[in-house]
Amino acid sequence: MAETMKGLKRTHRCGELSAANVGETVTVMGWVQKQRNKGGIIFVDLRDRAGILQVIFEESDCGSENFAKAEKLRSEFVIAVVGRVEKRAAAANENLATGEIEVRAGQLRILSEAETPPFPIEADSKTKEELRLKYRYLDLRRPNLQKNLMLRSRITTTIRQQMTEAGFLEIETPMLTKSTPEGARDYLVPSRVHPGNFYALPQSPQIFKQLLMCSGYDRYFQIARCFRDEDLRADRQPEFTQVDLEMSFVDVEEVIDATEKMVERVCREAIGLNITLPLPRMTWQEAMDRFGSDKPDTRFGMELVNVSETVKNCGFGVFTGALENGGSVRGINVKGQAQMPRKKIDALIEFAKGYGAKGLAYLSYMPDGSYKSSFAKFMTDEELEALVSAMGGEKGDLLLFAADKTALVYSVLGALRLEVAKQLEMIDNDKFNFLWITEFPLLEWSEEENRYVAMHHPFTMPMDEDLELLDTEPGRVRAKAYDIVLNGVELGGGSVRISRPEVQEKMFEVLGFTKEAAYERFGFLINAFKYGVPPHAGLAIGLDRFVMLLVKADNIREVIAFPKVKDASCLMSEAPNVVDEIQLKDLQIKLDLTQQDE
Repeated sequence: MAETMKGLKRTHRCGELSAANVGETVTVMGWVQKQRNKGGIIFVDLRDRAGILQVIFEESDCGSENFAKAEKLRSEFVIAVVGRVEKRAAAANENLATGEIEVRAGQLRILSEAETPPFPIEADSKTKEELRLKYRYLDLRRPNLQKNLMLRSRITTTIRQQMTEAGFLEIETPMLTKSTPEGARDYLVPSRVHPGNFYALPQSPQIFKQLLMCSGYDRYFQIARCFRDEDLRADRQPEFTQVDLEMSFVDVEEVIDATEKMVERVCREAIGLNITLPLPRMTWQEAMDRFGSDKPDTRFGMELVNVSETVKNCGFGVFTGALENGGSVRGINVKGQAQMPRKKIDALIEFAKGYGAKGLAYLSYMPDGSYKSSFAKFMTDEELEALVSAMGGEKGDLLLFAADKTALVYSVLGALRLEVAKQLEMIDNDKFNFLWITEFPLLEWSEEENRYVAMHHPFTMPMDEDLELLDTEPGRVRAKAYDIVLNGVELGGGSVRISRPEVQEKMFEVLGFTKEAAYERFGFLINAFKYGVPPHAGLAIGLDRFVMLLVKADNIREVIAFPKVKDASCLMSEAPNVVDEIQLKDLQIKLDLTQQDE
């Protein structure tokens, strides 16, 4: 039967004790990791969030009643122990921070008994994730997850300290907002008081933080909860947290500077990583040309090479056909892999097809100087030599080419570059390569909607020198937008906002909004700008992603206490779920669910 604490007060967490405490009487509490009865002496590994501590029970020290209770201890029992800290009688356990000491128990209280858990509570669990997520409250007892969440807590504390010291005000923005369906899908919340009307959960605090700039708050930040009803990936969740900031009377440089100082301090204080400021920068166009991605992983080379000029008059129709259709031919050089088995090359071709490629051309420059290729027979020796030279090819190299519309070529080779690097273990996982990507296109063409859409959002300011192109060539307009990237993952991004009414009006026009439609969606922001708006800019960093990368986790779920799975459901609480009919009636909602075929 469980006992009460009966006035006991914990003096230390388990992992906080050390040789400096030898001789002290302490009270520790936690979960039983393991009990080992050696006959006459019982060893218990006691665990809490600070670590594991060995406790020894001998009848001569703790008495027959306590010893009898110790005999009953099982994994995950919750106990309180009063005892004396001693040097270990046996050799120190170097795998434990407390490995030099042990606590000789004088008193034991069993605060809670436990059933046998469905999986072992241990670091680096081999248990399937679905089972761990179903019993997430048990999974969260594992030391590595506790370490991740404690680090996350320290990181948010550091962010708050840094931003406050830099003159930012932490201000909360609403969770129940108006739906503005431009971008990802909103999560909708029905209103009981206003039947037939819905709130939306915020995809970001974007409009409200701009309104705060209109209100004169100058420097704002928030650790903001956001929601997007979108398909999930390893680095996405339907509800997530971002470090959100906005600044008045600034341009690009001031936002980048404030962000870099925050990132530098977090890395230094959280994981002891010293990064050099300012961080490297690269324009969007350079990133696409060199890496085929606007979030390039720069921890390894194998950059894209444009060989369009080299092959424009060659005899290979796939290359020349792509160029005639306004596309390009580009390649990557996989150094030293000319003898890669054909089976592996075929697998890479299938991988490329998964990104929309019709195929992948390859050329193996063998160590003996000969070529093995899917297209060599269509080209002269001189053309092949020129192509190999353009690629920086040497004997032993494998050259891979894509030829199509340039956007597709970027996508295919950008993904292929990463896949090859992973297969060949070219990526140094101890590196943290930060990078700014700047000068994004302001707009991108949507075939689905047959109109331009904002690459970031409708409030992004064009580059000053490109303003005149809004009327003539909107697709060429660059934005005052910037993303911060870490190891090939977009950490976050932002932009200078439009603060001139005529530019915002033109932006809405280019996006295909009538004045009425723009006012319907963003009227309160448009009205606010009529009363004096300062130039302003901001940024948001995904906190979950940032922590995931700093702890080198493979999945964002490893740094979130209660995450969702790929279908946006919670295996533990079984959300989302049906609700009572009376709740729907209060909201004046009637369901019309189509019966799905079995």
